[in-house]
Amino acid sequence: MRFRPRSIALIVMAASAALVTAATPASARPEPPARIEPLGPDFLWGVAASGFQSEGHAPDSNWSRYVAAGKTADPYRDSVDFFTNFRSDIQLAKQLGVKVYRMGIEWARVQPQPGVWDENGLRFYDQVISDITAAGMRPMLTIDHWVFPGWEADRGGWNNPGMVADWVANARTVVDRFASYNPLWVTFNEPLMYQLNDVRHGGLPATQMTVMRDRIAQAHNEIYDYIHQVQPGAMVTSNVAYVPAFEDAADGPLLDEIGAKLDYIGIDYYYGMSSDRLYVPGQDLWKNPLQPEGIYYALQHYSNKYPGKPLYIVENGMPAENGQPRADGYTRADDLRDTVYWVQRAKADGMNVMGYNYWSLTDNYEWGSYTPRFGLYTVDVLTDPTLTRKPTDAVPAYTAITHDGGVPADYRPTRDPKACSFVDAPASCTDPVTVPR
Repeated sequence: MRFRPRSIALIVMAASAALVTAATPASARPEPPARIEPLGPDFLWGVAASGFQSEGHAPDSNWSRYVAAGKTADPYRDSVDFFTNFRSDIQLAKQLGVKVYRMGIEWARVQPQPGVWDENGLRFYDQVISDITAAGMRPMLTIDHWVFPGWEADRGGWNNPGMVADWVANARTVVDRFASYNPLWVTFNEPLMYQLNDVRHGGLPATQMTVMRDRIAQAHNEIYDYIHQVQPGAMVTSNVAYVPAFEDAADGPLLDEIGAKLDYIGIDYYYGMSSDRLYVPGQDLWKNPLQPEGIYYALQHYSNKYPGKPLYIVENGMPAENGQPRADGYTRADDLRDTVYWVQRAKADGMNVMGYNYWSLTDNYEWGSYTPRFGLYTVDVLTDPTLTRKPTDAVPAYTAITHDGGVPADYRPTRDPKACSFVDAPASCTDPVTVPR
């Protein structure tokens, strides 16, 4: 999950206000089915995590420096210490019945110095990926989840023209090492949010955002070709952080550069937006408007943009404040079931949805704070030295979903869809989804 910076939020609000006026409801969508089919044995249910957010024992990187400089709300400590607990965490995922385990390969851990790769760091990931496959899951490997080595920060990070060559050299090492496990690949996690967070924390001048975007596109395109040389038939993406009402303007420029080299469209969907639930700039994550049916519209948006191309929800989840119940009474289990219902509806309506990852298996370091909790298993890093993984109500809910291929055929969401959502406006306003009664 990623913070939505103030600049994005303000633009989205402005766009939303305009859409309220412009949209005119007019339904052309077929009647909703009374029963929905399961997603089938080939559907990829998964869980997701990232390296820096979960591993602990962090090597020198841009993000360890942001923490050391006091630019975050909470100290990092060792996060949930996946570095030590990876075997038991992988078993928790196995017990959920998922088929995919998304993780990151931390550049700073495997290349601590220019031109020097750390065999101990690589062996750690050998162990993790081997355990994932032994547990009957397929790894989804993220090459860059917003973190790069401290020595690259000293060179200027993505403001450095040599960054692309350095990044590709490390990525080739990663691909050579792990392609034999037949992973799914994510080159860059949420590139737009990557840019905005580096600007926000002082790692990149705001004037260089488009430069960073273009360099990310170049790096993606180069490693895409290399992955396919080493792993024929590989599935490669760079996942987008879906921005309601503003998605084409937000992620469109990068996708224009890399769209021909995406084997599937990776989508991260968290928050919706409607005429009565606008995003509030700077608002705490757990107060943001949840809109489960918005995942249908996000899938619809990219199904229309890339007809026939596989779609994968790489991240989706619900934040809560320090693991406490939400003020609106919405439970993690209900949000999960409601969301999966709309994924099933999207598949039933012909969208080529191949997989869904829940973010995240455990709570983690939410880019500066431990207060927002997204985990299926909650972990209190700041007050529990044992870092005990405590199951939420979503654990049995997700286990039932993976076993049955979705929610029951006669399931009805606990929340009615909004009459006018801006997730895929104006289509979601002029032709809204409905639920049978």
